[in-house]
Amino acid sequence: MSTKTKWIIDPAHSEIGFKVKHLMITNVKGVFKEFDASIYTTDSDFLSAEIDFWMNPASVETGSSDRDAHLKSPDFFDVDNHKEITFRSNTCEKIDNDGSYALWGDMTIKGITKKIKVDVEFGGVMKDPWGNEKAGFTLNAKINRKDWELNWNAALEAGGLLVSDEVRISCDIQLLKSNEA
Repeated sequence: MSTKTKWIIDPAHSEIGFKVKHLMITNVKGVFKEFDASIYTTDSDFLSAEIDFWMNPASVETGSSDRDAHLKSPDFFDVDNHKEITFRSNTCEKIDNDGSYALWGDMTIKGITKKIKVDVEFGGVMKDPWGNEKAGFTLNAKINRKDWELNWNAALEAGGLLVSDEVRISCDIQLLKSNEA
């Protein structure tokens, strides 16, 4: 008989990051410091995973307080009116036998929901020195920020735009198997 298994994100061993082209020549990187998820699998089968993930857009950090303040403003995340960015999984499919998967789900930013594909690399399951069962994943996705009305930009004198439309999402996630069901 199969049972539901609950998994918890280990925030000390996880990172939710992104990068975008700046001046069309370099990448600016950032992270979100506040995030969590409700994750359930059938036994330990991650193909069956039900994922309800959220992060706080006000927790964005890019290494520049001025840029962080701009990202929190109505030009981008509008954190006064939109307190969460969410991702809810729909489908997970195995790509190969080397731990590669495609995860499909609905991402909501500023109240706008769009389906996205996330490339998943499963690192495996391991017990830590204290007997806790952990699972590791690397996730990558590309989105167009304008799909969520994150439209602000500035034209460059030499042509092009200050900030690219494409945002690359990169996450390293370590899950802890919970004793709860």
